[in-house]
Amino acid sequence: MGGGGDSGGSGDQRTYIRYAPYIEERHEDFLNEVYSWRELLKEDSPFDEHVATDLDPAFFGTGYVLSSFPSLYDMYGKFMAGLDIEALFDQSLEDTLNGNAANNIISTHATTLSDDLEQVVLPRYVTGMRDVNSVLSSTFVVGKAMLEDRREKELTKYAAEIKYRLVPTAVSRWEKHLDWNRTVVMTYAELLKLYVAASIDMGTYDYNIASKNKLWPFTVLDFERAALGALQGARNSETMAGEDDSGLGGIIGGTLAGAAAGWTVGGPLGAVVGGALGLAGGLLG
Repeated sequence: MGGGGDSGGSGDQRTYIRYAPYIEERHEDFLNEVYSWRELLKEDSPFDEHVATDLDPAFFGTGYVLSSFPSLYDMYGKFMAGLDIEALFDQSLEDTLNGNAANNIISTHATTLSDDLEQVVLPRYVTGMRDVNSVLSSTFVVGKAMLEDRREKELTKYAAEIKYRLVPTAVSRWEKHLDWNRTVVMTYAELLKLYVAASIDMGTYDYNIASKNKLWPFTVLDFERAALGALQGARNSETMAGEDDSGLGGIIGGTLAGAAAGWTVGGPLGAVVGGALGLAGGLLG
């Protein structure tokens, strides 16, 4: 007559999850402890004092930024695009063959030849010509000129040999100059790449720290969520029957369980005995 749903048979069955009393008490204490810590830490983010790192002073110096320096293409244009390799070779050859090192070597050898001519060769020549009374003759003058000419030829030959030997050195300097120009541009590009990569990494790091700082309350609450579910896996189910519940399901379940156990022990006869015991337990329970 009114509200029949509340007094209906099996439709009024309700299921509750219960645990051993000592477990429930400890869990309640644990939740209270978690709550107190949650209230204490929720607004105390360890990421709040993080300061973003400025990479520009580390790469360029205080007061400078990336745009304060030539661009990559500008650097390429200075070292590679406008390079005349023939003019560079001529310059390398000139600097090597007529440089201070080569000139000093030749000058030293010229001094040695002059000293030998004046201190050894000419004295011997004068002595020989004096022995034959030809010091005042035209032959003496011609002979002396020939000795000096020989000195000049030896010096010229020596200078030519020195410069010829220095040609491979000039070629090597030219090649190294070309390689240096290429290396400068590549190194400049690598430095720019390193700066961009470091800026991206640092920006990502700062962004992650800022995100963690904003989400810190949810991080703390997530630990409380885990604490609330700490009893999962240790739970027990109890069936609370209504007033008109006959408990038929429990009786049938007990009978089948007893029959299965009896069959395992004594075969068909054991199944009959086990089923009877299970039925009796269900009725008495």
